[in-house]
Amino acid sequence: MGNKIRVGLVYGGRSGEHQVSLQTALAVLKAFDYDKYELIPFYITPKGQWRSGPLLSAPPSAVAELQFTPAGEASAGSGDAGGTLALLPVLQGMSEKVLTEGSPVSDGKAIDVMLPLLHGTFGEDGTIQGLFEMAGLPYVGAGVLASSVGMDKVAMKTMFAQAGLPQVGYRHLIRFQWNKDREAVLANIEELGYPCFVKPANLGSSVGVSKARNREELVAAIEEALRFDRKVIVEEFVDAREIEVSVLGNDDPRASVPGEIVSSNEFYDYKAKYIDGKSIMVIPAEIPQETADAVRDMALRAFRSIDGSGLCRADFFLRRSDGKLFINEVNTLPGFTPYSMYPQMWKESGVSYRELLDTLIQLALERFEERQSIDYGGGE
Repeated sequence: MGNKIRVGLVYGGRSGEHQVSLQTALAVLKAFDYDKYELIPFYITPKGQWRSGPLLSAPPSAVAELQFTPAGEASAGSGDAGGTLALLPVLQGMSEKVLTEGSPVSDGKAIDVMLPLLHGTFGEDGTIQGLFEMAGLPYVGAGVLASSVGMDKVAMKTMFAQAGLPQVGYRHLIRFQWNKDREAVLANIEELGYPCFVKPANLGSSVGVSKARNREELVAAIEEALRFDRKVIVEEFVDAREIEVSVLGNDDPRASVPGEIVSSNEFYDYKAKYIDGKSIMVIPAEIPQETADAVRDMALRAFRSIDGSGLCRADFFLRRSDGKLFINEVNTLPGFTPYSMYPQMWKESGVSYRELLDTLIQLALERFEERQSIDYGGGE
C-alpha cells in the first residue's frame, strides 16, 4: 500500500511514569496496522535526551521487552533471526531538528502525525503539545490547555466547579505555604476530617499518593507529595466505588460503557495499578442504567469543560451510602496497553484496539486541519 501515514511514536520521558510509558509504547508498536502506517519511534530518556529508532514500515519480526541498564538508559532487546529491533539511539539531542525538518530518515518525507505516549510531567501536561504546535505538527490527543488543566488537579477541579460538576471536598497548598506556616496549612486541611488523601497536584498513575489517618500521617504524606511537585492537593475521603468511563472525539465526543476498578489495595495506588496485578476491572460496571447514563453524561461535560480533544478517561466516585456521583479527575493520556481500562471499555463498547488507534490518528488530522482555518495574523 502506497502513501502510508507516517507516525512519530514518542515515549519514555522525564517523568516518574517513564516505565509506564514504555509499556504503552511497546503495546502500541505491536498493534499498529502497518498496511496503513509506518512508524518512527522516538525515545526520550529520563534525562530528557531524544533518541530515534529506524523507520518501521512493516511489523517487526519480534518485539523484545525494553531492558534497563544501571544508568537508567533503555535499550531494545534482540528479535529473532530477522535482527535486532533497535528502538533507540540513532540520533541524540535532536528534538528541534526532528520536529522542524521532518523525518530523520533518508527519504526526506516528513512526519504526518505525532503520537505522544508520554505519561506525567513533560508529556501530558501541555509541554510537548506546545512543542508540536510550534512545529506545526498534527498530534494525537488533547491540546495545550486541556493537557495542562488535565494534569493540574487544582486547575482541573476549578474548571469542573465552573461546569457545575459535583466533587468531594478538597484543599491545596504550595511548598512556600507549607514552609512558611505549617500549622495554618494543617488546620485548614483538617477541616476535611480524617482520613484524607494527599496527592501531588501534577502527577498521575497514583505516584506520591498517600492516605492520612491522623496529623502525623498527614505531615508525612504532604512531605512525600512535595517530593514530586511544588503543589499538593488534599481530598476528603468518601466510602465509594471507583467508576471510570472512556471518552473519544473532538468537538462531538462519545462515551464508552462505564467500568469499575476493584482495588487489591486499600486504595488504587501505584502498586495496585502496576505491580501486584490483583486489582479487578469490571466492565461494564455493575451499576443501574440510570447511573451509567449519568456517568457518561458527566464524563462528556468534564471533557468539554477542559476543551478536550482526542481522548480522555474520566474517573468518578460512586458513594456507597446514597449512590451520589462525584467526579474525581480526567486523564487526557490514560494508560493505553490493550489491557488498560481505556481501551478495554471501548472494546466492550464495540471498538477494537486497532480501531481506536485509527480513530485517534484521524481525529488528530481532523483537528489539525480545522485549526488551519484560524487566522494567526502571520501574513503570507
